[in-house]
Amino acid sequence: MFGLIKRWKALEAKGIMGINRRNADYVLKYNKRHLYPIVDDKIITKERAILAGIHVPELYGIISTEKEIEKFDEIIAGRSDFVIKPAQGAGGDGILVIADRFEGRYKTVSGKIVTQEDIEHQLSSILTGLYSLGGHRDRALIEYRVTPDPIFKSISYEGVPDIRIIVLMGYPVMAMLRLPTRQSNGKANLHQGAIGVGVDLATGLTLRGTWLNNKISKHPDTTNAVDGVQLPNWDGFMKLAAGCYELCGLGYIGVDMVLDQEKGPLILELNARPGLNIQIANDCGLTHRAHAVEARIAEFAKNDVTESVEDRVRFSQQLFGHVKPAEI
Repeated sequence: MFGLIKRWKALEAKGIMGINRRNADYVLKYNKRHLYPIVDDKIITKERAILAGIHVPELYGIISTEKEIEKFDEIIAGRSDFVIKPAQGAGGDGILVIADRFEGRYKTVSGKIVTQEDIEHQLSSILTGLYSLGGHRDRALIEYRVTPDPIFKSISYEGVPDIRIIVLMGYPVMAMLRLPTRQSNGKANLHQGAIGVGVDLATGLTLRGTWLNNKISKHPDTTNAVDGVQLPNWDGFMKLAAGCYELCGLGYIGVDMVLDQEKGPLILELNARPGLNIQIANDCGLTHRAHAVEARIAEFAKNDVTESVEDRVRFSQQLFGHVKPAEI
């Protein structure tokens, strides 16, 4: 018992945030329930992002009813690659990524061949709510397939790596690169076996990673080092993430983004209840950083001053960066 208390105090001193604190002090405090549909429904998120001028993967079409499945061929309009996903899915479930066509059929990114009937069955399953939050009826969206930037080729197994940035009241507080593995079946989902790699907020340099809750320095499939990689256009990612506060109105969110080799940084989705494994990837707790942001907000509130996206990013980079630009 004494050992557990000692360990708990050590984690608290390091600022490690537990799920109860996350829910009580941040999710419930800063995320108003009526705003949840904005982030829980990927179609609503995408539509609002487009109106705000924020870059997202192009939406080819939406299927809302079984009857509309007949419009599938018209929606893809002869395209050879695309993505089908549930509007209210979670954890990457229900997503089908088509990379090419083959002899009247379709080929997934892993090389599996699927038929038109397979795709129609997947669309029907999405509509019934098989993958949605709470099992409610859902809609299927068909969109542009992201092609990862070549920088990820040596440290990722198939799939598309993504970048998550935790944002508190518009201030980025922690970032992580999620890398697909063979075990995760090419998905950037930590619970399914993807790697989480901390990212320095000041520079965009990757730090050491975590895989299945163990610290690692190399990708298990490519055997290449996951640390010391410079992510391109890092300031662009930071500004995109910070701007999502104005986009959705939620104060505590996880912003999931990708780096497309042609279109650059794109927002995939927003999460009102982001997981806490990002702390393991960064070997750092969220609590102290969150307190620093809250103190900053309180200071400016006294004088009725608000900071711009650029100001908020600059503050976070200066205070939370592991590696300062002068040290590189």
